[in-house]
Amino acid sequence: MSQPDTVARILDAAEALFAERGFAETSLRTITSTAGVNLAAVNYHFGSKKELIQAVFARFLTPFCQELERSLVKLVDRKGTELSPEDLLECLFSTICDGSEEGSYAAQRFMRLLGLAYAQSQGHIRRFIIARYGEHYQRFTGLLKKAAPEIDPVTFYWRLYFMLGATIFTLSSFDSISGILKEDFGQDSTVLGTTQMMVPALAGMFTVK
Repeated sequence: MSQPDTVARILDAAEALFAERGFAETSLRTITSTAGVNLAAVNYHFGSKKELIQAVFARFLTPFCQELERSLVKLVDRKGTELSPEDLLECLFSTICDGSEEGSYAAQRFMRLLGLAYAQSQGHIRRFIIARYGEHYQRFTGLLKKAAPEIDPVTFYWRLYFMLGATIFTLSSFDSISGILKEDFGQDSTVLGTTQMMVPALAGMFTVK
């Protein structure tokens, strides 16, 4: 088995198990058994369980942040710097899901992991994300703050987390929510279509003082 294949199998197993069971509840031995590798392979490629968790997050966040940066550049080139909250959130959600079924599934899985990171007090993940991706976060939130100049910093902080919470819940629970929609209204839904519906609702938090 090649090294890239080994790394991918470990990451695939870790991501699935963390999302299903949680971080603390998933042992390295369970991951290695699922991936079909030995413990030495995890230690060699990642060093520790914390670094493996961070690598799982990086596998989603690195290409996401790169694509978001490109999308923001195109958005600013097209509309200038006087952007609305809705412009920015449309850009964000289209990047999260990338318009594909595979991208939508990856977004659901990642939001499940992100929700667990907050719920299980995985502080090292927050520090890792800030250190590795803080520049991208600051760029997006800076543009959003400029689009909502009347909102004071503390209120802006809380509304960012309201937005994050709504996004995590909706995407990580999408299968259940869409199942209820189908049962109650006979209507099918997609992750991409749902995020498009979220945009005006979330943008409203940044247009009302």
